[in-house]
Amino acid sequence: MKTTRPLLLVVPALLLPVLGAPAAPPVRAAPPVAAATGARAAPAADARADADNWPRFRGPDGAGTSDAATIPVKWTEKDYNWKVELPGGGHSSPAVWGDRIFVTAGRETDGQRFILCLKAADGAVLWKREYASTTCAMNSLNSYAAVTPALDKDYVFVTWAVPEKYTVVALDHDGKEVWQRDLGPWVSQHGHGASPIVFEDVLLVPNDQDGASFLAALDKKTGRTRWQAERKSGRAAYSTPCIYRGAGGAPQIVLTSTAQGMTGIDARTGKQAWEAPDVFPHPKRVVASPVMAGGLIFGQCGEGGSGLHVVAVRPPAAPGGKAEVAWKITKSAPYVPMPVAHKDLLFLWAESGTVACVRLATGEDVWREKVGGGYYSSPLCVGGRLYNISRTGEVVVLAAGEKFEVLARNPLGEKCHATPAVVGGRMYLRTWSHVISIGGK
Repeated sequence: MKTTRPLLLVVPALLLPVLGAPAAPPVRAAPPVAAATGARAAPAADARADADNWPRFRGPDGAGTSDAATIPVKWTEKDYNWKVELPGGGHSSPAVWGDRIFVTAGRETDGQRFILCLKAADGAVLWKREYASTTCAMNSLNSYAAVTPALDKDYVFVTWAVPEKYTVVALDHDGKEVWQRDLGPWVSQHGHGASPIVFEDVLLVPNDQDGASFLAALDKKTGRTRWQAERKSGRAAYSTPCIYRGAGGAPQIVLTSTAQGMTGIDARTGKQAWEAPDVFPHPKRVVASPVMAGGLIFGQCGEGGSGLHVVAVRPPAAPGGKAEVAWKITKSAPYVPMPVAHKDLLFLWAESGTVACVRLATGEDVWREKVGGGYYSSPLCVGGRLYNISRTGEVVVLAAGEKFEVLARNPLGEKCHATPAVVGGRMYLRTWSHVISIGGK
C-alpha cells in the first residue's frame, strides 16, 4: 500500500464579482495558472453510460449503484492500493473522470478552500488549487468542503458559500481556471452543502436557502446564465438534483425542498413541469437528495438528527399533470443517508444504524434490522452488496437481498460523512482528511 502526501501548488485566489441581473451576469475570465503535467484521460462522450466515470455526488443520476465485481468485502490497511493525505478536512465525496479523481478540502482555521486532482492509479497529486475564503457560522457537523465536484469531459465545477457570496468555479481537467461566478448571498444557520450537476451544455446549481432561492443553469463554457428558475424560500435545503427522463417527455430536473416539496423542472427551459408541494411538511428540513428507481422518485425529510418519513412519488405522464404519492414510510426513516435500489428492493439506512429492506413498488417491509453506529454517508450497492460508512469511519457491508446478513466491518481509522465513488473496478473512500483506494485486483 502506497501512502502519498499532497504536493504543494499555491495559487492566490482573486476577488469575485457580484452577480447582477440574470440577463447580463458578470463572469470573470480566468488568468493563466500553473498546473502539473501529465497525460489526460480519454473521456467518454456520455458520463451516464460510461462505467469509467463518476461525474457527480453518488455517481450517475445519484443512484449510488455499480456492477463492479472487484471490490472486496473484507479488507485491512495492507489491502489499500494507496492512501493520500489531504491539506484540509471535509465531507465532500470524490468525483472521477477517467484516470483522474477530483476532491475538495477546507481549512477550519480560516476557511481556505482546496481543489485537488489525484491520479487514480497511484494517488499522486497531479495539481492543487487554493482559494481564500472566510470562516462562518455553520452546523458543527458541516465543513468547509461539503460540496462534491461536478464533472464532464472538459471541466471540473466546484461551489461553496458563505453568507456574503455563493461561489461557482470552473476549471479544466489540468487545473486551469476557466471562469468564476458569485451568485449572491447565502442564508442558512447550518452552512452550505448542495452539490451542482452537469446536464448537456449547462451546469445546474441548486440554491434553496432561507434567503432568495433559485435554480441556475449556467453555460458550461462561459458561466453566463442560460436561465434561472425562481424558487420559494424557506428552510435551506441540501439536496443535489437528479435528471428524470419520462417516457417521450423532455428531461426534467428533480429538486426537493421544504418550501416546494418535490418538483420537476424542464431541464432545457427552466419551466416547472409538475410539483408535489406538501410531501415535506414545515418545519422539517430536506437534506438527502432525490433518488429514482422503478418509475418512482424517492425523497425524505427530518429534523434534529432523525427522519420524519420517506415518500415515493410517481411523476405525471405529461407536463402539467399531477404527481401522485405512491407510498410513505415513517418508521425508522433516514434523514441524511439516501435510499439505494437493487432489483425490486429499496434499502433505507437511517442515521441511527437501523437498515430496512422494503419492496420498491409498495414500501412493504421485507426486513428491518440494527447494524449499530451513526451514519451520514449514503449507502452504495456494488456487485449485489451494500456498503456504508459510519461517522466513526467503519465500512459496514451487507448483502443486498431479502435476507439480512452482515458480511463485514472494515475500520478506516478516521471519521467520515462522505459517500465513496466506484470507477474502473476500484472504490475511492474519502474520510475527513484522506482519500483511500481499494479493490480492482
